[in-house]
Amino acid sequence: VQLQASGGGLVQAGDSLRLSCTASGRPFRVGTLGWFRQGPGKEREFVAARRWGDGRNSYANSVKGRFTISRDNVENTVYLQMNSLKPEDTAVYYCAATASGLILSTIFQSAAYDFWGQGTQVTVSS
Repeated sequence: VQLQASGGGLVQAGDSLRLSCTASGRPFRVGTLGWFRQGPGKEREFVAARRWGDGRNSYANSVKGRFTISRDNVENTVYLQMNSLKPEDTAVYYCAATASGLILSTIFQSAAYDFWGQGTQVTVSS
């Protein structure tokens, strides 16, 4: 299974970006597809995730109200719409997937995901 993330770039504070991530390869039934990020000198942290079965979205507190995760109804693709970007959002953003429909207590944990994309850089200037 390959995850291809795209959409990163250099923007100014207050701007928007949309990231996308597509799962491809061997037949794969997506259970949960999420986004994590790792800023300079920081540990990787959870950003958002979507559970395929019931469409439930989860967000980190730091992005609630600014970021929206959604999916393409046909393809195994998830989008992360990022609005009102802040310099502290600067990071490499990774998409991750698992065949499991993760429960809320684990959806935030990177170890719960089996497949990872290569990352896309998002840089927000002040």
